[in-house]
Amino acid sequence: MDNNKRPDTMERITTKALADAFIDEQVAAVRAQVGDKKVLLALSGGVDSSVVAALLVKAIGKQLVCVHVNHGLMRKGESEQVVEVFQNQLDANLIYVDATDRFLDLLKDVSAPETKRKIIGGEFIKVFAEEAGKLEGISFLAQGTIYPDILESDGVKAHHNVGGLPEDMEFELVEPVKLLYKDEVRVVGSALGLPDEMVNRQPFPGPGLGVRCLGAITRDRLHALREADAILREEFDNCGLSEKVWQYFIAVPDFQSVGVKDDKRYEGWPAIIRAVNTVDAMTATIEEIPYPVLHKITDRITNEVDGINRVLLDLTPKPIGTIEWE
Repeated sequence: MDNNKRPDTMERITTKALADAFIDEQVAAVRAQVGDKKVLLALSGGVDSSVVAALLVKAIGKQLVCVHVNHGLMRKGESEQVVEVFQNQLDANLIYVDATDRFLDLLKDVSAPETKRKIIGGEFIKVFAEEAGKLEGISFLAQGTIYPDILESDGVKAHHNVGGLPEDMEFELVEPVKLLYKDEVRVVGSALGLPDEMVNRQPFPGPGLGVRCLGAITRDRLHALREADAILREEFDNCGLSEKVWQYFIAVPDFQSVGVKDDKRYEGWPAIIRAVNTVDAMTATIEEIPYPVLHKITDRITNEVDGINRVLLDLTPKPIGTIEWE
């Protein structure tokens, strides 16, 4: 039997009862696979890695070692939430690495989007490999692979988050949610007791805010982007749009325009709102945002976020515009 193929008889996990049954089954399978050995997991704070972490904590407790690398390009409060949930609430074995300066120093003056992505991805693997190298007795590597990853890679999963680990570190993989679709992973996460905002988190690119702080990243503009994005998310939560929109975020480009603040001319960046709906991320439509909501978001961002003096709305569907700007 192909272990990477979802059995035709497998029921779609839509309820807590089905999720609980799946969890029990996976806890038993993981214990059988791992025994008394240690498992390493790169915990990004995204839905898939968070659900895998919670499932493995339930199965093997402290035998799981989670490494959370904060590359300084996370959304506001995300790294703090990873520490709060996994270290403080679930008592997981968590190694937290604040590599903000390391990433931002490497990204200084780099404006080409692909180069930025390569630097962020490459450095992430380096930091993870360094942490892995300090640990002893790790036999397994856990991954948040889900079924669409396997389908997209034609049954051959490219182990993109394994590449770059030292040659002599041979790991066997633990992939407890690899036969699940994204919506099922969320149901399982809720059944495991993870907070709503973690389970229902919208997709977030690996390079994080690095591809939304357009052009060469500066610390002050990155800070402005993070604050503006937090306001957008808060207001979407308040008016119920967060449940209807697949992905929404702010992008801040690398140019300024003149504004007026406190009766003085004031140079600031624009914040661009992007809110799209999609089923498969291949095409995307634009969500209608009521004008009163737009006015409130604009008012808050321009008054509360230092350095931003205009708010723009991106009305471009995909195709012709990609979902992310870079």
